[in-house]
Amino acid sequence: MMTRRHLLVGSAASLTAPFAPLSLRPAGASEQASRATVLFDAFGAPSGLKRGWGYAAFIEHGGRRILFDTGGNTKDFAANASALGVDLKKLDFVALSHRHNDHTAGLNHVLRENPAVTIYTPVEGAGFGSPLPPGLTTLIKRQVAAVPDDPRYYGGNPPDENRADPPWEGAHFVQITAPREVLPGFFLIATQSDKPGTREMNEISLLVRTAMGGVVVVGCSHPGIEKILDAVIKIEPRIYSVLGGFHLVDASDAEVTEMIMRLRDKWRIERMAAGHCTGQFAFAEMVRIYGASFDHAGVGAVIALPA
Repeated sequence: MMTRRHLLVGSAASLTAPFAPLSLRPAGASEQASRATVLFDAFGAPSGLKRGWGYAAFIEHGGRRILFDTGGNTKDFAANASALGVDLKKLDFVALSHRHNDHTAGLNHVLRENPAVTIYTPVEGAGFGSPLPPGLTTLIKRQVAAVPDDPRYYGGNPPDENRADPPWEGAHFVQITAPREVLPGFFLIATQSDKPGTREMNEISLLVRTAMGGVVVVGCSHPGIEKILDAVIKIEPRIYSVLGGFHLVDASDAEVTEMIMRLRDKWRIERMAAGHCTGQFAFAEMVRIYGASFDHAGVGAVIALPA
């Protein structure tokens, strides 16, 4: 039985000492580590790491190294990655959960370190190198005889597809539209929000298959955490742990408590490592309901994952 084994780099034992970068741990252990390191969030144990609104996590499993989101401040993300010994030149891929800047701000720094890395994103009309959305494409291609020549788009011969250059020059984006195994045991799952404020926003989540079930990493869960989990269990019925933001902005306290109870009792999620936009009340309820199975997942936390 796996016990609660998470390390806080800024824990009481290390408050007066400099951070020990991950790269300084025994090489053999590092190469086959199975853990998640929170690189960016607005809370965490007292430390020299930078806090800010946003999310980024570094996932190591089976010799693979995955960066999930890039935080909300370029300089602070870069400083935290350096302090925690995360070598961004050695990534198997980057996943950007969705378009919001508090999850994408550090991407330029990543590209300076690793310009050829593959970056998986959701489909986003005219974003991340995605084509313009279908409705706009139809408007551009429509031919109306009464229109004079000069206001005709492309002189009356529009291309079949339009794409705007993203602000990340040279980035190698790959859009995820359906569940996809991008590496053996690593899946990216696309869901779409129907919530007010983010309706029709696409978001991708990461599923890592382990010996004890799936580890799910989410960005903001704009489509709803349970909608994401419903897509996950079609691939991996057993969920071991969930990390990231649950975006419980509009939920009442009673609804939050009921949802956390469902995560434990209906979805049978063994451990919880929520962060970012989950909310203070939800954190308190997760501590109460999950007890020792709640991993404190603030910036600098290193959370052990099953092999």
